[in-house]
Amino acid sequence: GINLFNNVDGILVPGGFGLRGIEGKIRSSKYSREKLIPFLGICLGMQMSIVDIGRNVLKLKDCHSSEFKKNLKNPIIGLMTEWIKNNQIEKRNINSDKGATMRLGKYKCIVKKKSLAHKIYSNESISERHRHRYEVNTKYLKKIESNNFLISGMSPDRKLPEIIESTSHPWFLGVQFHPELKSRPLKPHPIFISFVKACINKKNNEKN
Repeated sequence: GINLFNNVDGILVPGGFGLRGIEGKIRSSKYSREKLIPFLGICLGMQMSIVDIGRNVLKLKDCHSSEFKKNLKNPIIGLMTEWIKNNQIEKRNINSDKGATMRLGKYKCIVKKKSLAHKIYSNESISERHRHRYEVNTKYLKKIESNNFLISGMSPDRKLPEIIESTSHPWFLGVQFHPELKSRPLKPHPIFISFVKACINKKNNEKN
């Protein structure tokens, strides 16, 4: 149960495929938001944090990813083909896999200034590796950002959200890409460095 998180100093929800554990991922995001625990969502983990926001902050009915439920009233996560025309998909050089689109490999991302993401990277233009089919539905971005969240990273053409963070939380970050693919034992990815520091800060603050 969620009581397992009583003494944790950080929550990382990784990527993956399939329905198993999905509701737990959503509840993990909700718990970390409400308890102000450092949270890092990677790929599917980021997407389920968006579902959490849709359900529990925006109060959207029948809100989920179309990967797991069809004919949703609020498909806050979905395939790019659900809102981008095929010719635009082709222009983006996105691979087709078993009839669905997949973003695979290295893609650029533009980072907003004065954001947690910008503080982590110290750069407005980054490049990260992807492996996924589903994306945050851009139809909901304005609603998300009007509720103390910031889409701090976008694709250069501003069609695909890459990074989300909370502006009312000490450290809450979701990334569509896989930072672990560019992380090394002696050269960890800056997102992991920042996340671990946030977890240590939380632990130290509780001691004081």
